Amino acid sequence: MARAGSPRVRRRPTRTGVVLNPDLIIEAALRLIEAPGGNALTVRRLGVELGADPTAIYRYFRDLDALLIAIADRLIGETTVGFVPGPDWAASLRELGERVYRSMLKHPRLAQLRAVRFTAGPNELRTADLGVGLLLGAGFSPEQALLHYRDFIDTVLALAAIDAAELTPSQQQAEDRALARVYVSLSADEYPHLDAVREHLPAAVRSAFPGVLDKLIYALSAAGGQQSGAQAAGGHQGQ
Repeated sequence: MARAGSPRVRRRPTRTGVVLNPDLIIEAALRLIEAPGGNALTVRRLGVELGADPTAIYRYFRDLDALLIAIADRLIGETTVGFVPGPDWAASLRELGERVYRSMLKHPRLAQLRAVRFTAGPNELRTADLGVGLLLGAGFSPEQALLHYRDFIDTVLALAAIDAAELTPSQQQAEDRALARVYVSLSADEYPHLDAVREHLPAAVRSAFPGVLDKLIYALSAAGGQQSGAQAAGGHQGQ
């Protein structure tokens, strides 16, 4: 893994005899972030976890933010382990989106970071390369493929970040009870359209991800089909 720091690092054992490297630091930081009771990541705690002087971290990462970005890129890499695009570009794109979504929910405390920050790391670039390649294979022009991938991945990340927001069981139960009371007490005179769909309101609080993913894939498939047809007939890229 590429190191975020100066090009030369003096490698010497920690107090516990372990030789630090970027991967070891990332793994320790991830353990602290996901520890029960909340995010416990600080440079001091990381030094304790590694059995090293906290300042040793800065030989490998410029600051804590750089370390967080490296962690995010590591998790993006886990998303594509074993992923092999098949002949059906739409099915492959769907699988890629589902993998990203599941990874975000598996690591909820890092979901917001992953949704809003570019890592510019090898794993993020490799994933983008896969996604753009699928859309190029669908017949989109280079510009369209890039923009469609951006729309696709940003939507997946945003919905995953929403669903990954942590609620305690008691908070979730309280929210469900509050929503149930709202459904029952809706005034048909004041909210006629919501009254018309009253029986379907409980479904509206479920994750929007599956339905939105369906719509995205359907829209891209339709546009891809039109694009391919235009190319076959006119021999040019659609606008």
